[in-house]
Amino acid sequence: MRKFLLSFSVLLGCITTQAQTVADFESPKLPKTDTAYINYTKLGEDVGFSGGLAYFPCVYDTSFGYEYWDYGFAYSNMTDSVTSGFMNQYSAKTAKGFAGSEQYVVATGMENIIRLTGAASGKPVNGFYITNSTYAYNSMRDGDGFAKKFSASDSDFFRLDVFGIRRDTLSKDSVSFYLADFRFTDTTKNYIIRDWQWVDLNKLGKADSLYLRLSSSDTAFGFINTPLYFCMDNFITNETSVSVKDVTAKADLKVYPNPANNVIFVESALAATQLVSVSDLTGRMIASYEMNNQKLEINTSALAPATYVLTFRNGSQVSTTKFIKQ
Repeated sequence: MRKFLLSFSVLLGCITTQAQTVADFESPKLPKTDTAYINYTKLGEDVGFSGGLAYFPCVYDTSFGYEYWDYGFAYSNMTDSVTSGFMNQYSAKTAKGFAGSEQYVVATGMENIIRLTGAASGKPVNGFYITNSTYAYNSMRDGDGFAKKFSASDSDFFRLDVFGIRRDTLSKDSVSFYLADFRFTDTTKNYIIRDWQWVDLNKLGKADSLYLRLSSSDTAFGFINTPLYFCMDNFITNETSVSVKDVTAKADLKVYPNPANNVIFVESALAATQLVSVSDLTGRMIASYEMNNQKLEINTSALAPATYVLTFRNGSQVSTTKFIKQ
């Protein structure tokens, strides 16, 4: 097989690099392990928080005679990926944040709005990583007192739809991500997400806020029975474009061979840790890696023949390029 060497410094047309801000939710640190942000100081009012260049709402209420989480986001370091039920509503099924980080955020409510702030307002949003909460995952897997066990016979699904809001107008385009999908004729393809997956929001274009809406096949009397929860990490806004040459001069990344068969190699002149992910052309993340030693070997033998996207994240710098699996 002929071997091609891809140098980022000469493939300017294939690379997109932008100045971006990552909300990794690692700060502020929670006061102890296996806990979450629970704030009863202003019941019925927004006690949300900022992360990166975005504001995440959070409302606790007493409308039913007791304190409960009504809607919004709460950062968490819970590691319980086993216990089912409402009492474990703050845990991610992964038991950790993206790339093994300690903290992430959990969202609840059928609808939520994330407001972009500062330089990110009115600009595109790159995306975020998503996975199921333990509560929602176990409920779909097993069923519970309120929700059904998901099945292919009922073509069940649990989906997040994301819209942009620009000058008080909802975007015509939306991005949909299936947290569970049992609609396949081939039942071996049915799934419930239990790892971190990338949600690419670039198609939404410029936005002042994001509108997030959950839907499910399991409903009764106009209400959704599936627990309305999901987990998020590394929310990445996209502020301004930067020179490709400036970035490549610092990164000096190389990817080979291309086309690939069973393996591709990534080399970098940077000593700093980089996050490398593999996605298909729909934006679905297939795998992610930490590159710590300036060279990374990625096994591609299990990938179907197609074109894939490699994304490199180093602080605020993001670079992408494509490779072909033969």
